[in-house]
Amino acid sequence: MLKHKGKILGYTILTSAIVLSGCGLLGGETKQKIDPPKTISVADPKESKKTAAKNTENTVKTELYLIDKNGYVVPQTLNLPATKSVAKQALDYLVVNGPVAESLPNGFKAVLPEGTDLSVDVADGVATVNFSKEFKNYQPEDEQRILQSVTWTLTQFDNINSVKLKLNGHPLTQMPVKGTPISENLSRAAGINFDLTDVVDITNTKPVTVYFIGGEEGSYYYVPVTRRVSNSEKDNIAAAVTELVKGPSEKSNLVSEFMSDVKLLDPPKVEDGKVTLNFNKNVYGSFEEKVISQHLLDALVLTLTEQKGIEKVAVQVNGKAEIKSDQGKNLSEPVTRPEKVNTGSF
Repeated sequence: MLKHKGKILGYTILTSAIVLSGCGLLGGETKQKIDPPKTISVADPKESKKTAAKNTENTVKTELYLIDKNGYVVPQTLNLPATKSVAKQALDYLVVNGPVAESLPNGFKAVLPEGTDLSVDVADGVATVNFSKEFKNYQPEDEQRILQSVTWTLTQFDNINSVKLKLNGHPLTQMPVKGTPISENLSRAAGINFDLTDVVDITNTKPVTVYFIGGEEGSYYYVPVTRRVSNSEKDNIAAAVTELVKGPSEKSNLVSEFMSDVKLLDPPKVEDGKVTLNFNKNVYGSFEEKVISQHLLDALVLTLTEQKGIEKVAVQVNGKAEIKSDQGKNLSEPVTRPEKVNTGSF
């Protein structure tokens, strides 16, 4: 059951990126004359597979942080042409009416102003982006979204940990329209899609990013949201689980499959990049079948692997690891984060 927003059954997290990413489903056919008869040649299935494999080899799956119709900055994985300049290409695909125009998922839009040119220089884990003067032509309400989109798009790459921005060769210390301050090195630690509900004193809090579900029937996707939790919270993993259980804000368009009575029976255990969580039985999506919702599991894994040093998530219920997801997957082994998010398969 999706918390706060009613119940959605049997959906699959899909994006139109799969259909729009390159290989068509069925090509158009031209009519042939019947008389005189022609020799019909049948394509070799092995050759068809080779062609498909070759097409796949010429593309690379890339996360583009785009804006959905509700204003959230959301990763959408598209197959982009293979290139050595993957960081620059990713940002080029964030430009309005740029190369991404024909492959935008339904309801999404690019974030960088039309006509923006840019360069990207990567050194020592820092990507320095130099924008042309057109970068200033954005709407004031999109200022934070642009910062988040550029930062999260670039930091998907293993060799990029933080980002610096320039405009016409000059370092940017604040955004040019509304003046949002820009830290020397932008990173994911600053957060994304801020939810400041019930936050009274932000100075005594720290960020934690969790994943909820956005979209609509037939095109659901995971949305990262950054909450603020008290600095007194010593266990960041437990704090993240608590925020997942709380669910999205009632004012948002997001949903969750965590119910409010889900609890951790023990403190999270972390060892060699793996965190083990022991939940009460209320984590089950079905008490009769004793299975865990795959979508709940997906949100949990995405959330916890945002934490530094966490690579795998092991789930137990009442101390037992022999459990399954509602899609039949055995959860006795730890679950790792997918290489890319919102691909249509996770």
